[in-house]
Amino acid sequence: MSSDVVESTVQEVLEEVVTALGLKGEVEVDRDGDVVTGTVHDLGLFIGRHGQTIDAVQHLVFRIVLTRGGGAPAGDLRVVVDAEGYRARRAEALQRLADQAADDARRQGRPVALDVMTASERKLVHEYLRDRGDVETYSEGEEPDRHLVVAPLVT
Repeated sequence: MSSDVVESTVQEVLEEVVTALGLKGEVEVDRDGDVVTGTVHDLGLFIGRHGQTIDAVQHLVFRIVLTRGGGAPAGDLRVVVDAEGYRARRAEALQRLADQAADDARRQGRPVALDVMTASERKLVHEYLRDRGDVETYSEGEEPDRHLVVAPLVT
């Protein structure tokens, strides 16, 4: 499936979801490299509690893109759904949390368990702390209670 088709599908599905929910919001679709981002403007309610609604809509949009395209999008395109800059704000908050947990783990000399996170949030924290050099990260537990642990590296 071409990136143009992916972009138009994301636009169409997001507009349909916003309308079906009886909400008012403007949909904008952008492509940056291999990421197609559909953003819903003027609609903080679209995010949902702890991002659950926006994550569910992102999964739905991706599944529709797969179905309509008969398989994966062109190349390794990723589909991201955002609303009011939620994804960037959440990434910044997770990075602050990761830094705090890493500092606590080093200072206390023991692992620090973080709260339950989605797989994408755990991945973001794993990648963020990967090159730090003084801590390691791993996930524990089973979904939906899977969480990330930050542990000091023993030198």
